[in-house]
Amino acid sequence: MLWWSLAFIVLLCLLAVFAPLLAPYSPNEQLDIVALKSQPPSFAHPFGTDQYSRDLLSRMLFGARISLSIAMLAVLLAATVGTAYGLISGYLGGRIDSIMMRILDAFLAIPRVLLLIALLALWSPVPLAALIAIIGFTGWFEVSRLVRAEVLTVKQREYVVAARALGAPGMRIVWRHVLPNVLNPVLVAAALGVGNVIILEAGLSYLGIGARAPTASWGSIFYDGSDAFQVTWWIALFPGLAIIMTVLAFNSFGSALRDILDPHQLAGDKAR
Repeated sequence: MLWWSLAFIVLLCLLAVFAPLLAPYSPNEQLDIVALKSQPPSFAHPFGTDQYSRDLLSRMLFGARISLSIAMLAVLLAATVGTAYGLISGYLGGRIDSIMMRILDAFLAIPRVLLLIALLALWSPVPLAALIAIIGFTGWFEVSRLVRAEVLTVKQREYVVAARALGAPGMRIVWRHVLPNVLNPVLVAAALGVGNVIILEAGLSYLGIGARAPTASWGSIFYDGSDAFQVTWWIALFPGLAIIMTVLAFNSFGSALRDILDPHQLAGDKAR
């Protein structure tokens, strides 16, 4: 499962990177607004055309670039912020840890989707860089809890206690001994988080507050075909299948990665 999902993810990334070379047309090029409007899949246009006579295959390839970039960069930002916050909170402990956790509880009490809708609705239209930042800065809360729990365990181990007894600076202990031993769950959470962010971005684009027209993302393409699905079914079908398959690939990759990095949990699952 790990290798099949990884191969699919690598293929998607290659398609996104080489989209300008692979796409037969520009993603926003209107080929013939009269003759090629809402054409079903054919040999000339394997994925058909949309209501603006744009080639859907070209938009899907460029949409992969937008959707994957938003998801991966937002997850990278969230993982970085969450790891730093959890490291500081868990290693310092005491009153600082209590205050930081209460702040985190306050953030977790706010539903993420409602927070995103409120922020993006107030700031419209939203540039892609700002969209990535908003999604990233609202997605680090669970990661920080996960990292803090790991740090509380790791900092009590013998090698950390010995390094502290030998007078090693706290920053060096965190960087050399604590951080490398708490990255495994972060990697798993990041792999699973990419799939979640792809769905989130698609939902925001469907609501009209994500990637805006004429920018091609899988969510915005799905939105273009949702109004007349019974007639132009191919416009919503192909981005929907792409979202489902990509999310399944990242979730499978994350689950397989968790089993490899945490064999004790895998043994416990098999025993049950």
